[in-house]
Amino acid sequence: MANLPIPEADAATRAEVIDWLERFTACVRDVDFRSAYPFWHDEIVIFGTYQELVRSRQAWTDTQWSNVWPRTKDFAIDAANTLVLASADGGTAVAVVPWTSTGFHPDGTEFPRPGRATIMLQKQPDGRWVGVHSHMSLGRGVPQDSHGKRPIKAR
Repeated sequence: MANLPIPEADAATRAEVIDWLERFTACVRDVDFRSAYPFWHDEIVIFGTYQELVRSRQAWTDTQWSNVWPRTKDFAIDAANTLVLASADGGTAVAVVPWTSTGFHPDGTEFPRPGRATIMLQKQPDGRWVGVHSHMSLGRGVPQDSHGKRPIKAR
């Protein structure tokens, strides 16, 4: 029995999700937690490099964001190689996103810090996309710890 095709998003949905990702990415680069909050549901469920499972945007900010964003730089998504999937009704989308960043060894030398993310978004009644799940992980062999000391712009 044949499976249904992978539910790739139409061009308009893909453009909306890529825009959402790029705007959120700017918050990460700026270490601006306050500006990043509206992108995510208050009760988001995530797991990532520093946390196995977290429920709530505030807990995610306190654990994952605080341990990663100030310690890295140059976070960017690879939009050309991002796959956006979407439900038939247009109510949910999933972005499969390769990303890059720069990490810092304890002596301050930089190293490439690539990874990937899966982000599930839910369309709100007002048309906004809001993240309801995120899994971000580093590429194989990439050091888990980064030792940068960038200031947090806004909490």
